Amino acid sequence: MKKTVFFCALLLLLSLPVSAVCSDSAKAAIVISADGGEVLYAHNEDEALPMASTTKLMTALVVLQRCRLDESVTVSANAAGTEGSSMYLREGESLSVEELLYGLLLASGNDAAIALAEHCAGDVETFVQLMNEKAAELCLNHTHYVNPNGLHAEEHFTSAADLAVLMRECLKNEDFCRISGSYTAVAAGRSLRNHNKLLKTCEGVCGGKTGYTMTAGRCLVSACERDGLRLICVTLNDRQDWKDHAALYDWAYENYACTTIEGEQGRIPLIAGSQSTIGAAVRDPVTYCLPKGAELEMKLFLEPFVFAPLAADRKIGYLCITAGDASEKIPLYPAE
Repeated sequence: MKKTVFFCALLLLLSLPVSAVCSDSAKAAIVISADGGEVLYAHNEDEALPMASTTKLMTALVVLQRCRLDESVTVSANAAGTEGSSMYLREGESLSVEELLYGLLLASGNDAAIALAEHCAGDVETFVQLMNEKAAELCLNHTHYVNPNGLHAEEHFTSAADLAVLMRECLKNEDFCRISGSYTAVAAGRSLRNHNKLLKTCEGVCGGKTGYTMTAGRCLVSACERDGLRLICVTLNDRQDWKDHAALYDWAYENYACTTIEGEQGRIPLIAGSQSTIGAAVRDPVTYCLPKGAELEMKLFLEPFVFAPLAADRKIGYLCITAGDASEKIPLYPAE
């Protein structure tokens, strides 16, 4: 059983009320675990809505996966003349991809978005195709892009749940985390300040992206880490987004904690080996986000013995995790 399916059932059993935590001003909202993807809170999370400059999360992700940070970009007249929020690029000047990413994620530069798109794909239209291809790859089923900056268009939309999944993917990139988590920076002689004031006002917030248009309203994606638990919060069309993100994080950290299962879980007799037993271990750490006080029942199932030599990918047992009627099996492999 896949972990995501397991936790749909698990959190249904263990879910906590969110009364009086978040205002009713958000058109859509969601809070998830950044590591496991478990949904802690959701409201209209699958409704397709305009997302303004939170679009730039996808712009940054596509660029980071296709370009080196030190590549030089020459600003076109098209990029320099882009309307809306800007890092004030000038036609003909050259900046690095990294400098433009700072302008994109801190100053929310629409001009930086166009310059990066043209550099990465040759033209904006081709870059937007890459954005939509990435959305399909990530199974963002309520998302469609028309531009790389978030200026309003009828066919430009996403959902709170899709933005949370996108932010999870962005957080896997160390350069994204470093850039989006910077409150100030200097790029090509420009002093930039991050529009995301939660970096200074909310404990543990370490990145994200703001957005606003008259149609989309205030949009905000943020990531936060406290006591080893990373969470992502998304609100769309929320006039009290700063307050709501802070309140949701306080509620979540008060009520949830992470449990990680990793390393050796038991030992098995080893026949014809240089040692008498071999460890049975979890290959990759598995992290669960659970309500505090919730207990998982864990049962270990191992082969009675194994013969040497053992292939590294040989399954030699599993750990069965159960909560109520929900269960999951984690395979175990020879410990190194």
